[in-house]
Amino acid sequence: MASEKITAEKRTEFGKGAARRIRREHKVPAVIYGHGNDPIHVTLPGHATMLALKHGGANALLELDIEGDTQLALTKQVQIDPIKRHLEHVDFVAVVRGEKVTVDVPVVVTGEAAKETLVVTENATVSLEAEATNIPESIEVSVEGLEAGTQILASQLDLPSGSTLLVDGETLVVNVTEQVSAEALEAELADAEADAGIERDESEATDGDASAAGAEADAAGDAQAADSE
Repeated sequence: MASEKITAEKRTEFGKGAARRIRREHKVPAVIYGHGNDPIHVTLPGHATMLALKHGGANALLELDIEGDTQLALTKQVQIDPIKRHLEHVDFVAVVRGEKVTVDVPVVVTGEAAKETLVVTENATVSLEAEATNIPESIEVSVEGLEAGTQILASQLDLPSGSTLLVDGETLVVNVTEQVSAEALEAELADAEADAGIERDESEATDGDASAAGAEADAAGDAQAADSE
């Protein structure tokens, strides 16, 4: 994954008031942690940073030019305004080229399984160790033509070169099961209620059917009356 180059400015004002002033200027407050150094507080251009984070995905790598000094920064936490959807704040971890980092990478399911199957993503992300400059944006899992009963485990994932799986290889990632019909679900619910000692009130269903029949009769009567007129 290539790094996105962003020009940053060091900031010396802190607190909610300072953050609001920064956002009014269409910029974003951010902090860079790591490598035993004191946190570096910076201000980033809002639009350019938003585009870089969208392009880089959950683990976007940015190359920050901080007043002449270059710092590679791995995105760790992004705060977004829930209404206006603009960036509120970004936390980064400082990294260096060649360094290995631990990241959670999204799983993306592609293709279509066999007919009358249901594809369930049991784990939406998997934990990897990868080089900071070679973190995959996602891991694709193809279910094209797979039959019910097929399970894809973490050990079966196609990882990029240099990446190491950090979760148990037997972890279930994608599960292809039989599609359950509405009738089967209703029967399963009835069995569960019976096991729990819950009795269904059949009169409600009967009353509902009677009401529906009455409505149909009324509609038919109205139609006949209209014809006679």
